[in-house]
Amino acid sequence: MARAIGETAPLITIGALTFIAFLPDPPITEQFPYISFSWLLAPFTVMPIQMFDWVSRPQAEFQVNAAAAGIVLIAITLAMNAVAIYIRYRLRKKIKW
Repeated sequence: MARAIGETAPLITIGALTFIAFLPDPPITEQFPYISFSWLLAPFTVMPIQMFDWVSRPQAEFQVNAAAAGIVLIAITLAMNAVAIYIRYRLRKKIKW
């Protein structure tokens, strides 16, 4: 998963045509039954493509959004790698070589 997150260039090259410019339906609604699962089937975009779109805009606010998204992407990658290393460590401890 962490490697897939790091593969931003292929995502931008291949998937930039699938950019979605609107938000999906919210999971919690104001009408009964108050919980909606329609957002699971809604179209979506990936964070690197969203960052690419924000960087290509001239307003400074979009540059800040892109930088924050980059930090979030790095944090998610580091967290996933840390979890993978911990799981690998725990599993290797149990194996008798």
